[in-house]
This record gives sequence, C-alpha cells and structure tokens, in this order.
Amino acid sequence: MKLNSKTRLAFFSLLFLFAFNGQAQFNQLEYTPDLVPTGYFGFPIMPGQQNFLAGSMGEIRPNHFHGGIDIKTNQVTGLPVYAAADGYISRIEVSTYGYGNMIYITHPNGLVTTYAHLESFSPAIWDYVLRKHYEQEAFELRLNIPKDMFVVRKGDEIAKSGNTGGSGGPHLHFEVRDEKNALLNPLKYNFPEIRDDIAPTFNAIAIKTLSIDSRVNNRFGRFEFTPVKNGTDLTLPDTLSAHGLIGFEVFAFDRLNQAPNKNGVQQVDILIDGKPFYNHLIDGVPFELNRHVSWHINYEYYKTTGKNFQKCYVDDGNRLPIYNAGAGRGKLRVEPGRTYGVTVVLKDSHNNTTTLQFTLRGEKPAYFYTPGPMVKKPDFSYEIAENLLKVIAGDTARQPQSMRLFVGKMQYDLVPSYSQASYAVYLYDLRGGLPDSIRWNNLTKKFAQNLAVPAGTEYAFTNRYMNIIFNKNSLFDTLYLHTSYNNGIYSISSPLTPLFQPVKVTLKANENITDKSKAAVYYLGWGNSRGFLGGAWEGDNITFSARNLGKYKIFSDTKPPTVRLLTKSPQVIKLKIADDLSGVTSFRAELNGEFLLMTFEHKNATLTSERLNKAEPLAGDFVLRLKDAIGNETIYRVKI
Repeated sequence: MKLNSKTRLAFFSLLFLFAFNGQAQFNQLEYTPDLVPTGYFGFPIMPGQQNFLAGSMGEIRPNHFHGGIDIKTNQVTGLPVYAAADGYISRIEVSTYGYGNMIYITHPNGLVTTYAHLESFSPAIWDYVLRKHYEQEAFELRLNIPKDMFVVRKGDEIAKSGNTGGSGGPHLHFEVRDEKNALLNPLKYNFPEIRDDIAPTFNAIAIKTLSIDSRVNNRFGRFEFTPVKNGTDLTLPDTLSAHGLIGFEVFAFDRLNQAPNKNGVQQVDILIDGKPFYNHLIDGVPFELNRHVSWHINYEYYKTTGKNFQKCYVDDGNRLPIYNAGAGRGKLRVEPGRTYGVTVVLKDSHNNTTTLQFTLRGEKPAYFYTPGPMVKKPDFSYEIAENLLKVIAGDTARQPQSMRLFVGKMQYDLVPSYSQASYAVYLYDLRGGLPDSIRWNNLTKKFAQNLAVPAGTEYAFTNRYMNIIFNKNSLFDTLYLHTSYNNGIYSISSPLTPLFQPVKVTLKANENITDKSKAAVYYLGWGNSRGFLGGAWEGDNITFSARNLGKYKIFSDTKPPTVRLLTKSPQVIKLKIADDLSGVTSFRAELNGEFLLMTFEHKNATLTSERLNKAEPLAGDFVLRLKDAIGNETIYRVKI
C-alpha cells in the first residue's frame, strides 16, 4: 500500500502510540485540544479573512521556545483585537520590555488566552489601567484583576494591536495556556484564517558520536549531510557507516501559504527499521522550563553559526516533557555487521509532513591513515565533546606518534584513533581523570580545564581571582571548568555553554577602585557589547549573579543619564533619554509637584506624557528625575 503524506502521518502516529506503551519515556504534557469544541476559539484579529504568521509555536529563540503565534498586522498598529472566547480579564501587564502591553483572559474551561505587544486597551480597560498608573505612581504594572470586573464575550474588542515591549515590528502575539501556565499550540484549534498545505523544509541532518568508540564514516565528531530528492521523499546520496552510540540532529523550517517567514517545525519522529525510536512534539512547554531550549538544540553550533539544529535525543539534564524517547533516550547504538534503515519524519501544526530515509551500515572502527600535504611545524590542539577529549595533532613525521597525558601521579600513553591528511586524532575519556598537561612530539601544553563540576548538586570553586557557587540547577550537564584573569577581564569557561539557572560569582578586584559605589560588573558579550550585572561590594570583593558564562569586567560609571526635549505643549511633553554605560533603570516625572505618568518606549528611548485628566492642559513646572543602574541621577527641569 502506498501512503500519501496524511495517511503516512496517521500510520506513524499509531506506530508511536503502541511502540512506546510500557517503555521508559519522558512524559509529554497531557495536551488535549480535541476536548475543546471546534470553533470554541475565534481568531483574535481580522477574523473571517486569511491571516499570516510571522512566528509559530515552538520556534527556537535565543533563550526560549517561542510560545504562541505572531500574527501579522500588515505592518501597521491600531487594528482591533478581539476576545477569542467568553471569559473574564484576569491579568493586565504594562512593560517597556518583553510582552509590552498585555491582556490575559481566563475562560470557563480553565484555559487562558493572552494578547501581547498591544498599542492600547479598550476605553473601559484603559481608564482602569490609567488610574492604577497614578495610584501606584509607576509606568510598569502587574495587575491581577477581580473576576467580575471585565467580563468579556467572544468577539468583544479588548484592545488595539501594536508594537510595544520587545516586539521587532507591528504584530499581535497570541498564546493559549493551560491551568498550570504551560504554553499550548494555538494552531491546534484549527483557525480557518491560517492556511497551510506546505510541508516542512529539511535543510540538513547531523549525526554526532556520543561515546569514545563511536564513529561516523570511521571518524569521531559531528557530521552534517544534506538530503536530496528521491521521488516524493528525501534521502542521503550514500550509505553511511557508523559504530557505537550516536545521536541525530535536524535543521529544518516550515512555511505557511503565501508567507515568506521561516517558522518552526512542531514534531520530529524517527523510526529505525520501521519501528518507532524517537519522537518530540513542541506543542506544550512548561513556562518554567522554557530555558531548556538551550539544551534541546545544539547550543554551541547555534551560537557560532545561527543554525538551530534540534537534537533528536534526550541529553543528560534535559527535563522538557516533550519527548517519547524510550529507554535509550533517542541515542542509537550501532552494532558492526548490521544495517539500519533510518526514517525521519518532520510534521508541522497542519499535519503536513516531509520524510527522509537513509541507510546506516554498522562498521567496526579501525585505524586508518589518509595521506595529505605535510605540515611544516608540529603542533596540536584539543576540544571537549561531552565527556571526551579529542586531540588533533599535525605531524611532520610520516608515522604517527603516541601522546602522553599526565593525570596526577599517573601517565597515560594514547595511540591515535585514526590519521587524516597528516593530522592524527587521539581520544580520551575525561571521566578517567583530568589531565594536568599533554605532551606530544617534545611539545607540552597545560590542560586549561581546572576541574569537572557535576550537574544536579551545589558546588563551590575558588582561586585567587574569583569564587563561584553553582546551585543544583545551574548546569544541564557536567562542566569542565576553565577560569582565567587577564588585563582586568575575568573568564569563566565559554559563552557557548548554556546555564539553566544563574551562578553566584565573587570577583576579587585586582585594580585600585577609588569609588566602589560607582563600580559594577559587566558581561562582555559578542563584539563590543557590554551588559550591566551589578554586584554587591564587600571589601575588595564584588558578588553578582551570572546567567551566562563567559567574560566579565569591572567598570566605573560616573556619568549620569542625558535628556533631550523633543516636544512640549499643553497636550504632551516628549523627551529622549540616554545613558552610556549602566543604562537607565528608573524615571519619575512631576508637574507642579504632582506625579505625571510618562510612558517609556525603549526602542527609540522616548518618554511621553499621559495625563490622567485630558481636560486639564499641561502647564507649570515640569521635573524629570532619571537614574541609571549604578545610581547616577539627572534632574531635568522645564517650564510648560
């Protein structure tokens, strides 16, 4: 029987349902959109006409899964936004970052819909919010709304679409959450306004070695392959050889009808010899585990190339409930002499599928030598993959030499696993002990990693430059720690290693800082970027919380923020603000000694007045107080 894409999908789904029954697996969220009647949710903007998405559920973002959908608004703001179903407004948020202006509606079935990046609220809601701004004398608001205050019916206008918060352009961000605040996929509710009959695009598949005896085409590492067309499906041009424990990664995207945006792929299924082996479905993600996206993908590769390969195995430390992976956690052990038929199925939210099929041949690794241009000067480098040390040595000799590791009082001689183009590859399991140094061909290099920090436990490290405390949830997996200090820059391992929760760091200042009240720690990001982290001083030590590993430096900030008047009139006053280092963190405006609300738009760094009583013109003495993160203050005065 020949299966079309829809029939094939149903067939694969049944296979996975039965195959994982009774096996060890990761519990996927109990996500049951079928229990919600068809048509229960109405489309929240421009209902009844074709709409287009700029983002879909489960897309990979820098430190989270994209939760919900981003609905295009024709590059304009101010379109009516409607309640998706009956319910009541349970929460309202106002922020210059993140979701911007946001409404939560709780529905009788317990689900919650959210509407974000709004330009404004409907008149009754806005009057309430404006009063709260003035009661709290603050711009940022987090309001829990009494249940009976704003009861809404399906289709009621609740707001206008906008571009507030962290939005990169005008759109409506729409989410569905369950009672536990898990993010659900809105497209599972079959909105006719979104049309999609385009199957996902399969860019590449990667195969990664996961044990010291693992090989792909007789080599150790991570290797990418580009699928090619084979009838209606895809394949790889050649049969691949492999051995030992391996894992698959996929790089793919999805497009919807008449839209150029590259959206996320919700589901990946892998079958081995026709039997279900692995599945993940990004249709429900607990909010508190959203940062686990950094462990679901190949984070290091993403940060260096921008390509988000999703791991198709459950790595140690990954607690996301989106997998059916069996006892092997999606890691395939390839035995010599066996042949494996591998099928990878990509599926989007509208059940369009793309299938890749290829063959793996089990082949026992053996030493081999591939001749190539001779190197001019012997040298070697190393990298760490999982718990394995991989050393690559370029030799001028024709016969590879052994390599010596010094581990405490022990010495280990390594022979090369294979050689290619005058480079020999040596492998060592770091769980046998961290080397102090590596010697090869009369060259000796110190092993930079200080120690192995285990995940899942609190761990403290100290040296003459810093103290580090890892809490039990800081790490996803074992960290081979490397620290250094050079010219005022403190380094802790690599920014290519993600953290789940922050680490507590104390830096021991080696420079004379005359005014510690103006000095703080900054994170040195990509390029010339600097991010304020702050810190508390105790003597010559400063302690702070770090969400990312990498480089840090102590800077002093003595310049207060600046203010520039853009416009003033009896109706409005608008100003542009700036700060050259730590960043503006608070502002307060007064008119004739009374609080005046200023709305802040960080994308253009502007403050705009919003009067409580529109009938009263702005007139008198205007005062704006600005503070940056370190406490420098500017007081700006002008008469209106």
